[in-house]
Amino acid sequence: MNNILVTKEVTKQYGNYTALKNISLEIPKNSIYGLLGPNGAGKTTLIRIINQITYPDSGEVFFDGQLLKPEHISQIGYLPEERGLYKSMKVGEQALYLAQLKGLSKADAKAKLKFWFDRLDIGDWWNMKIQELSKGMAQKIQFIVTVLHEPKLLIFDEPFSGFDPINANLIKDEILKLKEAGTSIIFSTHRMESVEELCEYISLIHQSEKILDGKLSDIKKAYKNNIFDVGLEIDNPEDFTTELKDKFRILSSEYDANENQLYFSIQLASNDSRPLLNYLGSKGNVNSFVETIPSANDIFIRTIKSKGISHE
Repeated sequence: MNNILVTKEVTKQYGNYTALKNISLEIPKNSIYGLLGPNGAGKTTLIRIINQITYPDSGEVFFDGQLLKPEHISQIGYLPEERGLYKSMKVGEQALYLAQLKGLSKADAKAKLKFWFDRLDIGDWWNMKIQELSKGMAQKIQFIVTVLHEPKLLIFDEPFSGFDPINANLIKDEILKLKEAGTSIIFSTHRMESVEELCEYISLIHQSEKILDGKLSDIKKAYKNNIFDVGLEIDNPEDFTTELKDKFRILSSEYDANENQLYFSIQLASNDSRPLLNYLGSKGNVNSFVETIPSANDIFIRTIKSKGISHE
C-alpha cells in the first residue's frame, strides 16, 4: 500500500509514565485516517512526534517513504486542539505572518489568504483583532493558516471544537474537498460521531496502546452481531411473537395496529439470514429487513471491554 506516514513500534515515556507503547500505524495516501480514543489515550503525544515537537524513545517514523526529517515539517499542516493565535494582533496581519513562516512569499500568502477568506465568507474580519472573535471564528482563522501552504499531510486535532453545527458542517465539507484534491489527512478525535462521516481508516488507541486498526468498512463487517431489524405485516401478532421467541433470540418487538405491522429486532446464530427470510415469508409480508451495522463508538466500547480494559 502507498502510505504517506508509517510508524514502527513507536514508544514514548515521561518518567515512569508510558504515553505510547509500541505503536505501529500505516496512513494511506489520499485518505482520511481517524486517530481515535478518549482523552489521555496517547493521540496528542503521537501527533507531537509526527510534528517533531518531541521524539520517540524507540521506534521509527517514515514520511512519504523516507525516515522523518526536519525538512518534512514544511509538508505537514497541524491544527492543534489548543489554539495558538496572538489575541492582540489583527486577523489579517497575523494570518499573513503565519503564512510566511510556512514558507510562502508575502505576495503568495496574500493571494491565498484572499481566496480562503472569500471562500469562508470572512473577508470583513481582516482588520479585526483575534480577541474580538468568538472561539469558532478564531478556529476558522486557524484552519485557514493550517491548510494555506497546501501540505501533503494535514493533522486535525479535534477540529470542530468551538463550532456551531452550521460551521462544523462547513469545515467538514472543506476537509472532504481537501481530501478529494489529493491531501492525506489524520483526523484525531474522541468524538465518534464525526468518524462515521469522514474517516475511511481508523486506529483506536487506549491507555497508550493500539487496540484496533484498519479500514473502517472492514472493521464494521468484522464486528457485525448478526442483528436484523424486521417489519412484518401479519394478522396474528401475539401467537406469532410467541412462536418467534421459541425459535430465535428476539431483542425487542412492537406491534403497530394501525399499520398491521410487527416490528422486531432479532439476533441470529450465524450470518446466514436466508432461513429466517424464508420462514418470515411463510408467515406474512416482509416489508423491511435491515442488518444492524455497529457504529464506530459501538466498536470502540466492545473492543476495550473484550480486552478487559477499563473505559474512563
